[in-house]
Amino acid sequence: MYDLIIIGGGPAGLTAAMYAIRKRLNVLLVSEDLGGKTNYHLDLPEMDSYQVIRGVEVVNRFKNELEYLDFARHLERVARVEKSDDGFVVHTVGGGELLARAIIVATGTRQQWLNVPGEREFLSKGLCYSALSYAPLFIEKNTVVIGEDDLALRSAAELATVAHHVHVVGASEKAMETPLGKKLATAVNVTLLPDYKVKRVEGNGYCNTVIVENVRGEEMKIAADGTFVEVGLRPNSQPVAELVDLDERGFIVVDAYSRTSLPGIFAAGDVTNIYAEQVLVAVGEGVKAALSAYEYLLPML
Repeated sequence: MYDLIIIGGGPAGLTAAMYAIRKRLNVLLVSEDLGGKTNYHLDLPEMDSYQVIRGVEVVNRFKNELEYLDFARHLERVARVEKSDDGFVVHTVGGGELLARAIIVATGTRQQWLNVPGEREFLSKGLCYSALSYAPLFIEKNTVVIGEDDLALRSAAELATVAHHVHVVGASEKAMETPLGKKLATAVNVTLLPDYKVKRVEGNGYCNTVIVENVRGEEMKIAADGTFVEVGLRPNSQPVAELVDLDERGFIVVDAYSRTSLPGIFAAGDVTNIYAEQVLVAVGEGVKAALSAYEYLLPML
């Protein structure tokens, strides 16, 4: 039986694993891959790396260490977690069963795809899913934000503070009635296209054009230096959904110590109901979860 199993190999999971190893815990990280969302980032023509605070350097250090420590990782997706008399059973998709006294869930989120031509081709090449991370790069540039809810409006508002122009495609009537929606409606550098949806994205190496279509079938081409898909994130909380409390969106509810509603299960990173989906936030949450799990396990060691 392991002292601790960490589910998820993104920023929170990797950080938690390395802190747990340094605490001399018998730990295993179980994940399909290592790196999580740091494996995806936005590339732009003439963009220098110093312009973006990625947090990837910290994550890569832990990733490299864990790749070397092969006894501490198992590359497979987790299907579900069950409570047992003396801890937990982690079931993998291949039928494996791993035993642990405590669990850290750091499975992150998944982005909803638009499923339009060109989207996957230009992913990370002028098209990405986080205006919050990259808005400062678009001073006096033309941008497009795609989405219908508050997430899209928040991204558009942040871009509008620096960009030459922001097109917002598909914002819902409900979102437009919010204070942020009303502010965007009066902004001189924002164009709202609530009755449009994306038909395809185009470019030459990088996405530079978004083709949208309204309810009457009329097309419009929008030139864009950067395009952001903000249609919401879905938490990968399914493995523990029957064990711990989730919020109305399906994110794992945690307290200030990264504890869930079930003693022995901790959670960290984007899969939880914390604020901001940022790499450096997830790194800090991973540290906190590892320290909390260690405190929980200390009487058993």
